[in-house]
Amino acid sequence: MQATHRITVFIVEDHAPVRERLISMLDRAERFTVVGEAETPQAAIEGILHTVPDSVVLDVHLIGGNGLEVLRGVRAVEPGIDFVVLTNHPNAQYRRAFINAGASCVLDKTTEFAKLPEAILASGMPSYRSQSKIA
Repeated sequence: MQATHRITVFIVEDHAPVRERLISMLDRAERFTVVGEAETPQAAIEGILHTVPDSVVLDVHLIGGNGLEVLRGVRAVEPGIDFVVLTNHPNAQYRRAFINAGASCVLDKTTEFAKLPEAILASGMPSYRSQSKIA
């Protein structure tokens, strides 16, 4: 029997209840393994570079900094890691900044939370990346 590759995910979110909800949702999807979590930029960068996950779920606002610091810091060392931004601040300015820095897509926590597993699966596809830039 052939084992299915589970996508490794690191969660960067400053609110513990949201992190717990994300972990629970990804665990139920059975395609993902959460390999770490962090609530500050420094802890996130260190954890991501230590675990080298397939994908990172990233919030915009973090304790002591922001998600752009994490995205840029990790991309400088490990450019192959996909980033899916999940935020309460999905305005055009943030979307543009994160997409330009290398995020695959930006999702609204309020209206697109349930789309996260699909976005993680699709984040490596070039067509998904080009669609996510239109916002």
